[in-house]
Amino acid sequence: MKLARIAFRNIRRNRRRSLLSGTAIAVAAMAITFLFAYLAGFLGDYESNVVRYVTGHVRIRHAGYDEYEQLNPIHLSVAGYPEVVRDLEAREGVAAVVPRTRFFTAIYRNDQTFGGIGLGVDFEREKGMMSVGESLEQGRLPRSGEREMLLSAGLARELELEAGEKLTLLSKNKYMGMSGMTFLVTGIVRFQVSGFNESFFLMPIDTAARFLKMDEEATEVLVRLEDSRQVDAFAEEARLLLSDSGRDELSVQAWTSVGIIYGMIRYAQSMYDIFALIFFLLASTVIVNTTMMVIFERMREIGTVAAMGMTPREIVRLFFLEAFFIGAIASLAGVLVGVAITLPLSITGINVGSVMEGVSMELSSVLYPRLNVRTTVFVFLYSTSIASLASFIPSRRAAKIEPVEALRSV
Repeated sequence: MKLARIAFRNIRRNRRRSLLSGTAIAVAAMAITFLFAYLAGFLGDYESNVVRYVTGHVRIRHAGYDEYEQLNPIHLSVAGYPEVVRDLEAREGVAAVVPRTRFFTAIYRNDQTFGGIGLGVDFEREKGMMSVGESLEQGRLPRSGEREMLLSAGLARELELEAGEKLTLLSKNKYMGMSGMTFLVTGIVRFQVSGFNESFFLMPIDTAARFLKMDEEATEVLVRLEDSRQVDAFAEEARLLLSDSGRDELSVQAWTSVGIIYGMIRYAQSMYDIFALIFFLLASTVIVNTTMMVIFERMREIGTVAAMGMTPREIVRLFFLEAFFIGAIASLAGVLVGVAITLPLSITGINVGSVMEGVSMELSSVLYPRLNVRTTVFVFLYSTSIASLASFIPSRRAAKIEPVEALRSV
């Protein structure tokens, strides 16, 4: 208790020194807190967009579709998809089930030809997945059964086209022939995922079926679950359901096993861990260097207290307590500042649209940092521990010096 009072008195007496060392610790803690929140937001956004825009938590396709996906094999379809959708919607824990027909087209506009990727969707069901209506920049949603479509903002800009105009599409149909049709553009949509804003357009799934000569067929059915932890169990349940209904030609994939997408997320998580480790090491270096310099600069003080009868063990404990108190206060202050910076940004977001422009990765143009209580507490404990432990080596070394030698030090 006596040493604790002396440690507090030393901190108050040397306010400038205490402030400088504390500032270094606080800045490191603040930076780590914000970095963790930003990277957590990055990974969470990527995973959410992959599920909503690309794979769902569970994706159902024809077993041969993936092998020929780049060849636009719309003949390898989920036949009678309305029944599949109804069966899956009836299962417990399902948040949304959406059928989609993906196809490639040539777009004719002002005597020029452009490439495009079409999505035939059920706009009503997509409210639980892509929420297309919330992304409308101008115009309205297409009506079911009508020759109407939405253009992504990037494609509309490339075509120099606005809502209310028409364009002609040419695509390979189910029977490997060519189908052409003219559509009214009813609206322009700007997706939160920048990669979807370049060449995508959407139309009612029944209109796409008529255009591609597909009768109640879709290229895929996606399922979003209320609890993402149930993915593997639901995928197995869906396999049994389809098998019992004689649909053995269909393949059921959990999103974690789809191509390289989950691998990309695992890679991003590995990069997250590496960045965090590097930042921790840098921050630790700053904290350790600051703490050691402060102690080595106090050799006269160490000589004085030693001459007054304080034992080497008590000297080590004294400097440990000083470092602990400064580290705890500074770490708490740094974490609180990091939280104060992160909380508003978790609501307003950080606009990275210009950075992500032209990038096909499934990232939103606005990222929202995510605070994690466990990680934030860990940053506080880590910064405090490093600052405290950093005092051991120099204080033990200094405590072994004879008082006369210490007093001669400058």
